[in-house]
Amino acid sequence: MSGTVRLSRRRFLQVMAGTAGALIVGIGAADASTPPVPSDMLGDALSELGAYVRVDADGSVLIGARDPETGTGVATSLTRIIADEMDADWQRVRVIPLGLGVADDNGKPRWLYGQQVGGTGNSIPRAWRDLRSAGALARRLLLQAAAQQLGVAAERLRTEKGTVIAPDGRRLSYGSLAAAAAKITPTPQPIVLKAPDHYSLIGQSAGDVDAREIVTGQTPYALDQHFGDMVVAVLSHCPWPDGELTGLDSSAALAIKGVMKVVELKPDPKLPPGETVIAPAVAVIAKTTWAALQGRRALKLAWKPGASGTESSAALEQQATGLLNSDAAPTTRVRDDGDIDKAKRKAARRVEAVYYQPWLAHATAEPMNCLVRLDKTSATLYVPTQSPRQAWTVVQRLTGLAPDQIDIRVPRVGGGYGRRLDHDYVAEAVLLAKEVDKPLQLFWPRDEDLSHDFYRSGCVHKLNAIVDAKRNIIAWNQRMASASALTGRGVSSDHLWTSEVGANQLPAGLVPNYRSDWFSVASSLPRGPHRGMPDVANAFVVGSFLDEIAHGLKEDPLLTHLRLIGEPRLIPLQGGGAIDTARLANVLKLVTDRISWKDWLHSVNGLGIACWYMDGAYVAHAIEVSMQGEKLTIDRVVCAVDVGRVINPMGLEGQVAGATLDALSTALNLAITVKDGKVQQSNWKDYPLASMAQLPRSVEVITVPGEGDPAGASFLAMPTAAPALANAVFRVSAVRVRRLPLMKELLRLL
Repeated sequence: MSGTVRLSRRRFLQVMAGTAGALIVGIGAADASTPPVPSDMLGDALSELGAYVRVDADGSVLIGARDPETGTGVATSLTRIIADEMDADWQRVRVIPLGLGVADDNGKPRWLYGQQVGGTGNSIPRAWRDLRSAGALARRLLLQAAAQQLGVAAERLRTEKGTVIAPDGRRLSYGSLAAAAAKITPTPQPIVLKAPDHYSLIGQSAGDVDAREIVTGQTPYALDQHFGDMVVAVLSHCPWPDGELTGLDSSAALAIKGVMKVVELKPDPKLPPGETVIAPAVAVIAKTTWAALQGRRALKLAWKPGASGTESSAALEQQATGLLNSDAAPTTRVRDDGDIDKAKRKAARRVEAVYYQPWLAHATAEPMNCLVRLDKTSATLYVPTQSPRQAWTVVQRLTGLAPDQIDIRVPRVGGGYGRRLDHDYVAEAVLLAKEVDKPLQLFWPRDEDLSHDFYRSGCVHKLNAIVDAKRNIIAWNQRMASASALTGRGVSSDHLWTSEVGANQLPAGLVPNYRSDWFSVASSLPRGPHRGMPDVANAFVVGSFLDEIAHGLKEDPLLTHLRLIGEPRLIPLQGGGAIDTARLANVLKLVTDRISWKDWLHSVNGLGIACWYMDGAYVAHAIEVSMQGEKLTIDRVVCAVDVGRVINPMGLEGQVAGATLDALSTALNLAITVKDGKVQQSNWKDYPLASMAQLPRSVEVITVPGEGDPAGASFLAMPTAAPALANAVFRVSAVRVRRLPLMKELLRLL
């Protein structure tokens, strides 16, 4: 069915005339005056830009993608939403990345275009209504202009691929109508959106709009940006986040040709993590990248550890285990349904297990970097960020500039995964730019990037389940200990758990007596958002434990899963919404049918399954593995996803396959370890992403057609890949892996 959107004071559409008779339509998210027209729409340099549409006299269409493109395909999907509603000719559409939209409202920032956040899985759900509105308004104005020229009521006209068509067959291109349409003042009547059966682009596959530029090396990333007289800075951070510099000999560094300056940086303890320098550091500023790197190597530094100097991976795990085993340890009760003690009286079987997961880094392909041009009245930055607004906040706090004097530009980002929601590297770049009267480009070498991250905390889970005589899971008690990613970020102590565990995570709502507790582990290691938190860490545990229950019952794990999911129904979620058990069961059945699960018991290979619910979407994996001696081969991977309406099937398939491979790589190999307070990993040799030989040749993706509003899929496939893999490994090896990374533990137990 079609929809309507009303123009309002807080969510309005703007129309303006550009140069050469162009029609410009945009969306604002403020309740003040009209946002500025982006200068790219007028043919000038990039300026702040919202979800704008420009129709030129030659019929070409320029659409601005407002959310940072981190590799999730939002620049393509969001653009196609707009183009479909306006019936643009996709072959004539060009997409440009957008900078931050901010205006000065009496010294305070006024955000013009919403959150502008990328890589968090909610770009499409957040933009589903307003981006369609921009396209629909452009189409309405073009129809009105055509009606005036043709002498035909707008309601009798239709549009198709950038053309207005009259009942008698007369045709007018959008380009020929742009100038006239730009002069029409929009009326406040509701904007009518397309009915789904009229979609021409939504639901159809398309490659990334910049795919050719990427594969031919033409896509500019932040490190490719230059200002004419810029200098380069690289850093050596203290091995301990709370350490201090006790000795600095920079004479050899300063003697290197091109080295200009050596600068010491310190974190500001008054600022939250992610808004200040991540650890004490010494920077080398030079005329060239090579000189800066050589200068960094020539530095002679002495560091003194702080309290974190005694931390180790073993001590952190021991602390977590001690908390879980103590009845007196302070805890946060996340959820408590039913009466577990009463359920114990009906116990026919009890199952217990403890699971361990390591600390993880983000390991983005593009290391942290930032280009800054700073003077007394302005700051221009090229930043690979997932949140331009947060980057702006850091810059404004350090410079005191007015809101509209800070220009945040966001090229394509070489991987985010939550790391670029923090902006310590932006703070460093701005502080260093203040030291020189020139533009400055900061970048981190790989060893700095891995050893000074905002990590995902390691965690320990202790689970207990009760099964009755009818094989129903009637009680589930899960205790988790980890170091919250929200510590020190202005979050109250009673909400620190929200980054670590979900109140609605499965099997909550499916088990009548369900309890979840979280215990806080103390650590000095920096922590921050990580891809798929908190679902990934918990789904591995839940999916593996369900398989353990099935094995204890000597039954098909699929039967155990489906019995737990139960009859089709809606299970209310805390905070609103509901889990549709029919959709959850469906994705599980789809993957098991595709992988021939019925033969699981007699297969010489190992088969494993897992399913999950996440932010309105459903996912399941089925994985087949084989082993020859100590060599594990992932022979086949099938993943089914249900995200409601699919905007770009090809893009969704790419996201699902990519997230699956990322999850498998992480589960197989990756762990951050700590000794004497120092992270031990510094490059790919000791933080090895999976090789092609370790991964499946392909990921078979099944997409469930849907008509509801679309859900996000950026990391939807992350949670279930690892448990399905571990369960498959158990089938083929009889080894239950309860500790990640999987390969290290598997080889230890074989």
